[in-house]
Amino acid sequence: MALFGNAHSIDPSQAQQDYARLLGPGEQVHAACLLIRDTILFTDRRLILVDKQGITGKKTEYHSVPYRSITHFSVETAGTFDLDAELKIWISGNPAPIQKTFTKGVDIYEIQAILTQFVAR
Repeated sequence: MALFGNAHSIDPSQAQQDYARLLGPGEQVHAACLLIRDTILFTDRRLILVDKQGITGKKTEYHSVPYRSITHFSVETAGTFDLDAELKIWISGNPAPIQKTFTKGVDIYEIQAILTQFVAR
């Protein structure tokens, strides 16, 4: 499904090791998803979007979104014929949401629960 641009879950402990240089002292990855070459990390402090650019993917942009900047979010579950779930996150000062599509194998309810836990502080 990654060929269609949909994210799928990856092991948070592996993401913790792979992206250790991005994390602050004591920061923990609670969930992680891979979207072809890009990665989404849900830590206990922020949302990190890893955007690999170019043909080789050597150039990488890292977006760090503190949970306090998230004004609201929505999840759309997968259906019978629509096999993808969708996450939309609105950031203060930006009218357009960040949109990510997930395969049916991703527990969108887990993603929603993580966001609820950290955004509603």
